[in-house]
Amino acid sequence: MPVDLPTAHRDAVRRRKRRIVIQHDVHWVMLNYGKLHPDGGAAFAPFRDAVFSYVDEPGSQIDAIWWDIGGCATGAAYPSKLVTREAAPLVQQWLREGLDWVAELVKETRRRKLEVFWSHRISEVDILPAGGHAKQPDPLKLAHPDWVVPASWWPHGMWNLAAAGLREHKVALLRELATRYDLDGVQIDFARHVPVLPVGRQWELRSHVTEFIRMVRRMLLDVARQRGRPFLLAARVPQTLDGCRADGFDVKTWAQQRLVDVLTLGSRSMDADVEGMRAAVGREVQLQPCFDDHHATDGYRYASIEFLRGVFANHFQRGADSVVAFNWAIGTPEVARLVGGEIAPLTHQVAFKEVGDPRTLAGKNKMFAVERRGGYPWAEGFFNRNDTAPLPAPLPGDGRPAEFTLRISDAPDAGNASVMLRCVLFRATEKDEFAIRMNGVSLSIALRDTEWKDAQIFSPARTPASGGKGQYRDNPKQRLLRLECPVPREAWRQGPNRIEIHVTTRGTSSAGKVVQLEKLEAHLRYH
Repeated sequence: MPVDLPTAHRDAVRRRKRRIVIQHDVHWVMLNYGKLHPDGGAAFAPFRDAVFSYVDEPGSQIDAIWWDIGGCATGAAYPSKLVTREAAPLVQQWLREGLDWVAELVKETRRRKLEVFWSHRISEVDILPAGGHAKQPDPLKLAHPDWVVPASWWPHGMWNLAAAGLREHKVALLRELATRYDLDGVQIDFARHVPVLPVGRQWELRSHVTEFIRMVRRMLLDVARQRGRPFLLAARVPQTLDGCRADGFDVKTWAQQRLVDVLTLGSRSMDADVEGMRAAVGREVQLQPCFDDHHATDGYRYASIEFLRGVFANHFQRGADSVVAFNWAIGTPEVARLVGGEIAPLTHQVAFKEVGDPRTLAGKNKMFAVERRGGYPWAEGFFNRNDTAPLPAPLPGDGRPAEFTLRISDAPDAGNASVMLRCVLFRATEKDEFAIRMNGVSLSIALRDTEWKDAQIFSPARTPASGGKGQYRDNPKQRLLRLECPVPREAWRQGPNRIEIHVTTRGTSSAGKVVQLEKLEAHLRYH
């Protein structure tokens, strides 16, 4: 039966307006900060100021911070009565000094009048207190083998929500957090990691995940009654309905039974099916696509501000209520170096002041791209892998067109706007000929660059895992073909655009080589 939500809860959900939500992975930053001060001199104040650096900049559109402090695989990051495993050394140091860093982060978020959530990683990997992978599984996994589901990519297995005892344990952990800290809500983050059900039976066993979400909802409603203020519940799920089905997340039932208030869509995908998810869950559940720029979509790690504008403008054009930035920089490179944060380009600094509002995105240059597969081996299922992305794609050599969909958020009615279509091809030569159409309109090829290089394209080698320091170097031996086509105003439209690419003629040196489309982009310019 649907959960009966109090009027105050429903009103709180309707009133809550977010622009940008930061899912703030500060546990990782805290571990690095501790390593920078092995002498024990890691004071909390510089760390606090650093992690709020971009949040505090004038013009920031960040309205919410959802603190991502792990799923207790490393030991509790706070004084827990339920988790007895050793915490990180710096957490222990601060506790000895009388400082609960989680309480301080929550307090500082509230002082800034921002929404504050705890984001719970449902199935974290087994990590040592000081960082690094543990050689032995979590003690609970050894004590309760039925709580574990095998995972091909992680030797110790993942948490298995089909186990009733595990569900009860996790709800108890979340109750401890919800009663200890002055939070506005909790997010259940299924992105870290799948599987959470036995592989091959995820949809068959979906009711166990639904039961867990129901248990969390009822627990938070109980906490809300005791404190006299609503407690919201969110979940981070795959960006498509089919992806949710593949991993065992019955979001339609969650919505029908009023189990969640917010769904965060995806993680490292720029193509979130907001329309399809909206049709499934209705208007009462808020939808917010997420973009991870550490484990970014393949080929676009640390991309230009034009790319980030295009990603988030498309989300809003498709009906998103808000957007989420995950694994972004906490501040400028100078600030990040002070505490061991990610050293990322200043595009993040600009984006935090633009991408949370369609009005600040209007009239600005953008770049739109078709999604690429690969780059995420740490999942067994749908989530995060982008396995259904269209690119890279072989182009038929028999005259048949290859078809792709490219979304453009802006309408072509602005008199000062122009679009250029770019194709990047592998195994193509200067003798090969192509025909390109956009929404049935033939495009002329204005530029052929046979010396093009892209450090984030690795063909014919296998795509490496995403992440790391984000430093890519051009391969001097790489030979890609870049085609650019001006797009007449009547050829492009707001929303989905159909692109057809034909290989019309192959050069004599191309025999036996299949041309592969690596990237397909639309570059929108306002003059």
